[in-house]
Amino acid sequence: MGRRTCSLGFLSVQSAVTIHSPPMDKILHEELSGGVIGIAMEVLNELKRGLDEALYERAMTIELRRRGHIVEAQQSFPVFYRGELIGTLIPDLIVDRSIIVDPKVVLGFNETHVAQMIGYLNITGLELALLLNFKNARLDWKRVVRQTRSTEVPDLQT
Repeated sequence: MGRRTCSLGFLSVQSAVTIHSPPMDKILHEELSGGVIGIAMEVLNELKRGLDEALYERAMTIELRRRGHIVEAQQSFPVFYRGELIGTLIPDLIVDRSIIVDPKVVLGFNETHVAQMIGYLNITGLELALLLNFKNARLDWKRVVRQTRSTEVPDLQT
């Protein structure tokens, strides 16, 4: 299956259901993210489609831990503005202290989902988030990669 990458300078989004495949040096956390996606497929095959997101999250946690992964579920991260605590962000799952995993049951991923992952990546300091959609019989996923350095200002108008 081909992959498409959309780069916004500080952000790169890779989609699982595309045709074009640009050259890539290496996929970030390729083995771990592939394993997580494989486990998500198994969870979907077992539970079937359309259940509540929390059920898929719990099943993913169980299966990931069964396979020896460290899973932090619903860990709270404080958010500060000028030294003042203004709230918290709570990613669904963090796997092996490397990847944020966010199970969804939605018609399709949108900009809000991606923006949420960018926020989680910025607050946690991690570089990769996986959006997993359990809505349909076939798992859909999206990789959101935080770019650590930007050489140009992104043109968000195009």
